[in-house]
Amino acid sequence: MIQYQFAVAGVALKRPALSLAKCFGALALCALASVASAQTVASQGLESLENFVKNTKTGSASFTQIVTSPSRDGQTPKTKSSSGSFEFSRPNRFRFIYKNPFEQSIVSDGQTLWLHDVGLNQVTTSKLAKALNGTPAAMIASATDIKGMQAEFVLKALPDKDGFQWVQATPKTKDGQLQSFSMGFKSTDKGQALASLEILDGLGQRSVMLFNQFEVNPVLPDSVFKFTPPAGADVIKQ
Repeated sequence: MIQYQFAVAGVALKRPALSLAKCFGALALCALASVASAQTVASQGLESLENFVKNTKTGSASFTQIVTSPSRDGQTPKTKSSSGSFEFSRPNRFRFIYKNPFEQSIVSDGQTLWLHDVGLNQVTTSKLAKALNGTPAAMIASATDIKGMQAEFVLKALPDKDGFQWVQATPKTKDGQLQSFSMGFKSTDKGQALASLEILDGLGQRSVMLFNQFEVNPVLPDSVFKFTPPAGADVIKQ
C-alpha cells in the first residue's frame, strides 16, 4: 500500500527506502511534538492550581452537584442532584449553602465547622482542623502553595477536559473515606477560577460539582462566615 501511494504520486519505486525514511522521520518528529504538547498541557493543570492557591484569596459562585452511587448487582446507578451557593476566604473560612432539594448549611469561621440541617433543625459542630484533614475543602480554602499540599496529597496534572485545566489529588493517608478528587480550573481576566470539583469516595460514590459564575477575589465581609445556631436547634458536638 505504501509503494502504491508512492507510485501514484510519481515517486520512483527504486527509491522507496529514502522516501520511507523521510516519512518515518516526519512521523517521529510529529510524535515528539505531540508528547511535548501533552506535557505542556498537563503541566498547565499544576500551574493553574498553584496560581489559584496563591492568588485567588476569596471566591464566590453558585453550584450544581450530582452524586452518583456505584451500581450494584447490575442495577442502574442512582443519582441525586442538588444546588446552592459557595463562598470562601483564605485561610480556612468557607460556606456552602444547599438550597435544593433540602436546605443545609456548611460553614467554617476558621476555627469551627458548623453543619446545619434546616429540616431537622439540627446543628453538628466540630473542630475545623480535624474535620478538614485530607479533604477537598482543605485544598480550596486552606492551602497557600503546592509544597504544603504535597505533604498530604499526591498531585498529578491531567489533560485538559471541557475547556478546563485539571489536577488530581490523592490523599497519602489511606483512611478509606476518600480515594481521590480532581479540580478543574479556568483562566479569567482576574485570575484562576475553580470551575469543577470531582470527588471519588472510598465506597465508589462519585460527586461532581460545577461552579457557575465564579467570581475571583470578591470582597466578602466577616459576617459571611459567622454562624449562630438558631433558637431551639439541637446542637451536637463532635
